[in-house]
Order: sequence, then C-alpha cells, then structure tokens
Amino acid sequence: MEVVNKKVLADTIAEEKGITKKLAGEVIDALFGAMTEALKDGAKVDITGFGKFEVKERAARTGINPQTKEAIQIPATKVPGFKASKSLKDIVR
Repeated sequence: MEVVNKKVLADTIAEEKGITKKLAGEVIDALFGAMTEALKDGAKVDITGFGKFEVKERAARTGINPQTKEAIQIPATKVPGFKASKSLKDIVR
C-alpha cells in the first residue's frame, strides 16, 4: 500500500498544474494552515465532494490504568473529527 504524504501531494499538484514543487508545497501549507485556524476557532470546514472537518467534544470519563487496574479520571477534551462525503465514500468503494 502506498503512503501519500505532503511531498507526494505537492509533486502531484506541481505536475498537474505546471507549477514548481516549492509553490505547490506552500499552497498545501496555506490550505492546511487555514483549515487548522478555522477548527481552532470552532468553525466547521466543509469541502464539497470530500467531507467535513469539525471539532468534537469528548466527555470526561472513568478509565482503568492497565498496569495497576486502578480507576482513573480522564478529563474532557476536544478532538478533531472528519466525516467523508457520500461522493467520496462511493469513489472509495
């Protein structure tokens, strides 16, 4: 299975759009930076045909320390979440 990382994305974009790899990398950095800032500010990021990114609340809960089998409190936290669009799901199937 191939791993697609930022470098591979930048190379692909540069080749398809006829721009430098450096510029493609800067565009990707700007895109991810804008998405990160939006999520940090509590906004949802909805990319039509791809999916939605949003921050979800994870409630406080009681867990178990696997070494001591002792109950511990796990505090509430916020986590990023992603929900794929129907068209992306259909393409992957």
